[in-house]
Amino acid sequence: MEIKTIGLASDHAGFALKQYVIDYCKAHGYPYKDYGTYSTESCDYPDFGHALARGIESGEVYPGIAICGSGEGISMTLNKHQAIRAGLCWIPEVAHLIRQHNDANVLVMPGRFIDNDTARQIMDEFFSTDFEGGRHKNRVEKIPLH
Repeated sequence: MEIKTIGLASDHAGFALKQYVIDYCKAHGYPYKDYGTYSTESCDYPDFGHALARGIESGEVYPGIAICGSGEGISMTLNKHQAIRAGLCWIPEVAHLIRQHNDANVLVMPGRFIDNDTARQIMDEFFSTDFEGGRHKNRVEKIPLH
């Protein structure tokens, strides 16, 4: 996967894991842009999910990582955007498949349900897997509604 600048977003429930993701980015030399939230104070995940999606759509960042408590709410928000293919991952094998078969451009993780080591494994898999294309390309092209 080609990495430009990784866009990051979380709500309060994903904030702690996002801090680990920031450390991961720094350790791997990946530039990143943090779209918030910036604390554990209660907030609304759509505010940050939409900001990340707009960053990807504008070309400011690619790819993205988003985190909320279950991962579901921020996934739903991100996938409202035509150019976004956000996939929720809780194990590395799912991260591999969302890249290989779905050309996911946002990795979503459930902050309340995975530990840092699992997140590291998921990110390693996500970033090291390329889109396979072929029959999967046709399927991905059918996702957006025009």
